[in-house]
Amino acid sequence: MKKVRTRSLQWILVRRMILLQAATLLIFIVLCAAALWIANPRLLIDNEAAVAAIKEAVGRDGSGRLIVHETEGLASFREGFPNVWYIVRDGNGQSVRFGNVPGVYARNFGDLLGEADHATIGFSEDDLRPEAYLENAATRAGTVQIIAGTRSSRETDGLELSISATVDVARNPDGSRNWEKALPALAVIILILLLPIVLVMGTTTLVTTPAVVRRSFAGLVETVRQAARIDIGTRAMQLPVKNVPQEIAPLVHAFNEALARLAQGYDRHNRFLTDAAHELRTPIAILRTRAELLKQEPQSARLLHDIERLSHLAQQLLDHQMLDRPTDQRQLVDLRDLVSRVAADFAPLAIEAGYDLAFEPPPGKAQVEVNVLQIERALANLVRNAIEHGGGSGTITIAIDGTGGIEVRDEGPGIPAEERENVFEPFYRLQPQSRGAGLGLNLARQIALLHDGTIRILTGSWHGARIRMELPVRS
Repeated sequence: MKKVRTRSLQWILVRRMILLQAATLLIFIVLCAAALWIANPRLLIDNEAAVAAIKEAVGRDGSGRLIVHETEGLASFREGFPNVWYIVRDGNGQSVRFGNVPGVYARNFGDLLGEADHATIGFSEDDLRPEAYLENAATRAGTVQIIAGTRSSRETDGLELSISATVDVARNPDGSRNWEKALPALAVIILILLLPIVLVMGTTTLVTTPAVVRRSFAGLVETVRQAARIDIGTRAMQLPVKNVPQEIAPLVHAFNEALARLAQGYDRHNRFLTDAAHELRTPIAILRTRAELLKQEPQSARLLHDIERLSHLAQQLLDHQMLDRPTDQRQLVDLRDLVSRVAADFAPLAIEAGYDLAFEPPPGKAQVEVNVLQIERALANLVRNAIEHGGGSGTITIAIDGTGGIEVRDEGPGIPAEERENVFEPFYRLQPQSRGAGLGLNLARQIALLHDGTIRILTGSWHGARIRMELPVRS
């Protein structure tokens, strides 16, 4: 039978979560790149934006005086930044001021700033004077120097977060930005920025997701363990659905319903076998009585043997139904007393069949907690099997040791090595014409398993068969 290879749901979820995170990051990168490509944005900080709005409004009046017009762009910027201030100077010394200009910017900055094309002016962290942006801009009034800022002081009542970035993009001869040349560099920058994030997210997913999945599946795992413990003796058991994931609950409900149907069918089957076996006992007893009244002839003796075989089969069918009795009927008994009773019951039958019957008790007590009736039936089947297949001569020995082991030995032909597992199957017989029905050893094994014990055929140099049943001993 070809083994079907199964996949771990836990690792499927981990892989898919990692792929989902990677796809999300990739989509984010693609969208950012597309936005840069389509919008071709001007990357300006607030102060630079103020200068850009002011220089569009700079002009001169009819007498040649420097003025700042109230343009739509400047008015819109003031609405967004009501604390904006600025100073506009030209080469002739004329100037226009607006807003609450900090004192540090009101004086002349000297030749260095006069020669600069543009500059960002800032101070140390402990200095509360605000930053400003200076640019020598070409306007309708000619080249002027503009200093502007959006705040008059760096004092703040709450948390202040300031982030600034400068991106210098390659330009075409006409002054427009050349994004084709810039994109590879931007891609490298984005990769450098995102690679640590990807590594951290991937590592975190690999480490935490299995634990999260295992915890989420803990109820399902416990349900699987309980399902593995279900056997014929616990067929009425129902799997709990309280801790099972909602998606798996319908499967568990369907499994429980299947168990219930199987239990009902098995019970109906058992009731039928029990009723049939009981019904057979009456006509079998009548047949035995009438056969015993016949003359002692070979045919009548054969008929009695057949009736005995039929009676034994009906009894074994009843014994099989006895396996369903609850385990709370167990009691603590001395194995020596239990086995001695069975040996005494079968002594006349063994002697009549041509055997000597020996009983070897242990030196001390061997206490076991068992269903007495079931163990008696199992041992009876082992002894009956020895009588049936022991060759009709020699000694049948029933021995007990202090470890809870019971051995039934005969001096017959024994059981071939290749048949030692087959004989425990129901209705399997080494000799098709034997009187047995092939249920005795199977019944004995099932009873031993119900008591957490074992039964096996021993291998050795002796002559005959030795079958050993072991039961757990109570100390």
